[in-house]
Formats: sequence, C-alpha cells, structure tokens
Amino acid sequence: MNAEHIKPALLLDIIQIQTDIVRQGLDLGSVMQLVCERAAALCNADGAVVELAEQGEMVYRAAAGIASGQLGLRLGREGSLSGLSVARNEILQCDDAESDPRVDRAACRKVGLRSMLVVPLRHEQRSVGVLKVVAAQIQAFDPQNALVLGLLSDLIGAGIYHAMQVKADDLYYRATHDALTGLANRALFYDRLRQQLAQSQRARTNLAIVNIDMDGLKAINDTCGHRAGDAAIRQVAARIAAVLRQGDLAARLGGDEFGLILPGVSDRDGVGSKCDALAGMINAPFAFENMPLPLGASIGYAVSPEDGGDMEQLMELADQAMYRVKQSRRSAARQNAAAARAS
Repeated sequence: MNAEHIKPALLLDIIQIQTDIVRQGLDLGSVMQLVCERAAALCNADGAVVELAEQGEMVYRAAAGIASGQLGLRLGREGSLSGLSVARNEILQCDDAESDPRVDRAACRKVGLRSMLVVPLRHEQRSVGVLKVVAAQIQAFDPQNALVLGLLSDLIGAGIYHAMQVKADDLYYRATHDALTGLANRALFYDRLRQQLAQSQRARTNLAIVNIDMDGLKAINDTCGHRAGDAAIRQVAARIAAVLRQGDLAARLGGDEFGLILPGVSDRDGVGSKCDALAGMINAPFAFENMPLPLGASIGYAVSPEDGGDMEQLMELADQAMYRVKQSRRSAARQNAAAARAS
C-alpha cells in the first residue's frame, strides 16, 4: 500500500499538519508534540509518543492521550519494541502487548496500552527515535495506519533536519528546550523530575516542586501585541533562571506556566522564602521598546517527602497552592479597586 491508497481527507489532514509544523519554526519540541497529537487523531489511537534514542535508552520526549502522563519515561533499547524498531530501521506492529515477547511489558502496563504501531524517525540516514501510536485494546491498527504514521514520521524527520541547520549535533538540546526562552521544556522537566524524585527518596533528602503562573499575560497580548507578550515571557524566564542553584532546573511548561525542581532543599519554610523572593524579582519594573509592562506571577509549591512521593500528586499539590495564591491576589485587587472607587 502506498500514499495513493490513503483517503483524500487524510491526505488533506497530513498537508495541514505539514503547514502547522512550518509554523513551529525551529522549536523541535513543539513539532514533536504537535505530531503526537495529530498522529493519535489520524490513526484513531488512544495515544501517541515520540521517543528519542539516547545512549542505551528510549526516552519519551513528546506524548499525547493515554501516554501523556509518561513524559520522561525511559525504556531500555534492548527489550523494547521501540529499540528494536530503531535497530532494524523498520516499522513494527504489536497486536497484543501481553503476549508479544518483543515488548517491555511493564512499561506497556504503566501506559495502559495493549497494541501499538512503531515507526522509526530518521535523521541523516540513521534512526534517531520512533513515532508510536498506542491503543488500550488489542489489534487496533491496520496497514493504512502504518502508511499514515510513516508519512507523519517523515514530517518529524524534516523538522529535525531544519532544526539541526542552526547548530550541528544539537538534536538533544532542540528536543528538550523551549525555543522562546531557552529553558527546559515540559518533556525534560518530567524526565528530570522522575530521576530527581527517585534519587531524593534513595538519599532521604527533600525535593521541592514549584509551579509559577504569570499574571496578566493575556492583557499584555491584547493591548500591546504578541511581540510584547513574548518579551514578557522571556523576561520572566530570565528572572527565574537568575535564582537557580547548581542542580536546580527551571522549565517552561507551556504558555505562561513555568516549573522548578529544587533538589536538596532544607525545609518548607526555606522554599517559601525562596518563592517570596522570586515573586518580588518577577514583579520588578520592566519595559519593552520604552513601553512599561506589568509583570507578576502566582507561585505555589509542594515538598517531598512531606507532601508525599508520587510525582502526579506533588504536581497537583503545587498547582493547587499556586491557584490559591492567584485567587488571593485577585481578591485583593478587587478589594483595592472597590476601596479606590469608594474614596
């Protein structure tokens, strides 16, 4: 089966995806995430993953659907269908992960998949990773799915090629860092968080997760334009990066949201003081092209092991704490506005 057998509507969707990829520019992380989301939809799959081959492992660098909670998951190249696809440089299909000896069964169960289709991603004539669609039921994929996935993998390959034109031998950096700010991206954040949590639990040390959400970015975009909004995001990122210790990690998680991983913190009060100081730095005056822009952020955090050791639980607690701060700031602003009107 070749491209002429694909339904016209699917071909149009793939052409649209190619257009959307071009809009991502040199942000390889965004390219991979976009293709993941579209691959799942086009193949009627429950999820999709881009794994990159890094040394002896396959690492989840973009994920959608049922796999989205597994960003940063690492599989051995030996003993996984993804590693086999890279080694053979060919499309591989698994109809039932519970009976297929080629798969990493524990990882499949963690994701919640029973069947999958894996296509190698090529850069400069070598396989550098895979694009994989997954389903919770057995025998979910057919030859047309394989053809569609192959075309999408070629699009990612093109994205890799164009991203690499700027800086040679920089695939890892392009795949794991945010193009706008230079901070780690969401995929690298979750990868490091998994590793740091495991390390802190072994060493019985504290680790803090910090959630930072910019205040007022929409108003800046609406009134001053997206160039000003991008400048505000970059400035907040720079102010966050300025307070990092060696071993800390800052990431742009998406839009106006940032995350910090702070290993080896002393206690909860110390984390709170650091967050208060960071909020003050972010609130400092800033101007873009002689136009003053108001910067601010709401910050929440969770500390392991005091708040638990489960990654998703800690992220949720940090998010809830951030939201409480944001609600408190909004309430204070409304009260101040009411007091000003009354006077």
